[in-house]
Amino acid sequence: MTSKKRGLILILFFFLLIGLLTLYTLMRRRIPSNDPGTIGNTAGNLNNHGLFCESDGRVYFANAYDNNTLYSMNPDETDFQKLANSQVEDINAGGNYLYYFQTDSASSSSFSFISRFSGIYRMKKNGSRNTCLTRDHSASMLLAGDYLYYEHFDSDEGLTLHKLKTDKSVETIVANYDINPAGMDNGILYFNGTGEDHKLYALDTSSDTISMVWDSNLWNPVAYNGYIYYMDVPNNYRLCRYSLSTHEVQVLTEDRVDTFNVYGNYIYYQKNDTTDPAFKRMTLDGRNEEIIRPGNHEKINITSRYVYFNEFQIPTPVYQTPTDGPVNVATFDAAADAAVRYLKD
Repeated sequence: MTSKKRGLILILFFFLLIGLLTLYTLMRRRIPSNDPGTIGNTAGNLNNHGLFCESDGRVYFANAYDNNTLYSMNPDETDFQKLANSQVEDINAGGNYLYYFQTDSASSSSFSFISRFSGIYRMKKNGSRNTCLTRDHSASMLLAGDYLYYEHFDSDEGLTLHKLKTDKSVETIVANYDINPAGMDNGILYFNGTGEDHKLYALDTSSDTISMVWDSNLWNPVAYNGYIYYMDVPNNYRLCRYSLSTHEVQVLTEDRVDTFNVYGNYIYYQKNDTTDPAFKRMTLDGRNEEIIRPGNHEKINITSRYVYFNEFQIPTPVYQTPTDGPVNVATFDAAADAAVRYLKD
């Protein structure tokens, strides 16, 4: 073989190697498609800052004992792992990835979701390959299929609804006004108007078309088991549910409600009262109402095993009670112990 032929073979081999390495890199960076029915977190959790998210036998959460940085654990509160040093909320999970909004407590803005270091991030569930998808400021975010629907904030335009593909390849403006994307069910995003009316609307995510569902006056709709659970605005924000099949309305409690979450067999909610506020629960039909803990509470997040909450504007201690069964309030000490271990490292 002549030296010229050997040189040509080496050149071809070199370009083949470069091509294979490039293909390997592209395949490694490729984000597999999620199942079309993937929903990143429950509406009730996202309406309460999305601080806990359960997926494939793990719970991913913002550890209040470690400045709301990202941790994971088993649902029974064992095997804690710290995944990132950033402060997070609106945690979503799909496939092998987590999606979340990174916040910054140093922000001096009156809007808690605005900061120099904020943005929407994607990370593998083991804490690797942390990638910023956008530096946009977001007020709420939901993963649906291969897209992130999020409330985009701009100081000039205010809040608008954007749609971002998980691999960053596509971003579109779905609506040029404020839509809370939390209330997804079977490909339909249910939301209340925030401008001139508070009617119930639906956004079909297959076409991103919007239609009115019910001429009402409600807040924070949550679609669950064929019903829309909501706060009844003209009637002192009491909790009601609306049947999507029969169109009947059922009043669940006359209590004024600050925030609520729906999971399993129960509705957990904060009763607003000047003299007798309380964190309470009742069954889905409004029966068996009981007090979990007296006082004002917030950030109700629910997993398959526990309901997590804290006193209003007092981040720690974080309290918990079993999601099902008798009420048994305790503090989330395992998260505090995990934070101590990692802060020592």
